[in-house]
Amino acid sequence: MTVQRDFKDRLFRFIFGSAERKENTLQLYNALNNTNYSDPDLLELTTVEDVIYLGMKNDLSFIIDGLISMYEQQSTWNPNMPVRILSYFGKQYEKYIAVNHLNQYGTKLMSLPTPKCVVFYNGTTHIPPRLELNLTDSFQFPEKSDINVRVLVINVNSDSGEQLLEQCRPLREYSIFVGRVRDNIDAGMEKEAAIDAAIDSCINDGILADLLLKHKAEVKDMIWTEYNEEEVYRLMRRDAKEEGLEEGRKEGRKEGRKEGREEGTIKVLCELVEDGTLPLEKAAERAGLSPEEFLQKAEALGQTDI
Repeated sequence: MTVQRDFKDRLFRFIFGSAERKENTLQLYNALNNTNYSDPDLLELTTVEDVIYLGMKNDLSFIIDGLISMYEQQSTWNPNMPVRILSYFGKQYEKYIAVNHLNQYGTKLMSLPTPKCVVFYNGTTHIPPRLELNLTDSFQFPEKSDINVRVLVINVNSDSGEQLLEQCRPLREYSIFVGRVRDNIDAGMEKEAAIDAAIDSCINDGILADLLLKHKAEVKDMIWTEYNEEEVYRLMRRDAKEEGLEEGRKEGRKEGRKEGREEGTIKVLCELVEDGTLPLEKAAERAGLSPEEFLQKAEALGQTDI
């Protein structure tokens, strides 16, 4: 996956990460931290402009009140955000040290803003309203680690019950709009028509109305790009699982362990069925079984979520 320089903003970043809409960023910060700042100029945007992934700038960071906050929006569940944010913060502190002419090699202790990391999740994977991810969860020996990165994940889907949605109107309206696009697509509408219908209905209901009226074409392009990104992630997961399936077959043939090979194949096929990549009938066919036999073997292996 190559880093791309020709990027498109996410809608989340367009609403909360631009200089002309810092009042939205401040409102989100106040709601999250139980503060009541009223001057958007107190907030200094510090997003690193060359951190681009899949063609989009996907982070928002800013400094206020001695904190450097990094906010990420994710529509695809990713438990590896702590390691990505660790990399981002390395760039952030390099930038901060250079801009403020600090000497990291000197004898005087530097004073740095305290990092805060939040992911706003609005994908379809079911998660609780709030949870915490830790970098140490990825380590083979977490108890021996000298570093950690904690990331607060907040479910901002409109039906999550998350109180933050009631405390921050721009976030609530963003959540409603994205939900309407998804509902339209789930109802069978083509993507372009689904986005157009969501934009029109939100304008009629006064949801992000000013922004949608002024920037309809830009918002449409952003949402279109984000859905294409989700498709890229889905295909990457499918290809990875398919490769794992084939490697499992090769390894099974090599070692001659028919039973172990069959179990590994069924487990991978169950994952493909669970995430919608394969219909149950196709998975059973690949395993050389009837759908009923496939389900029986899956249940015997503890694969009960298909």
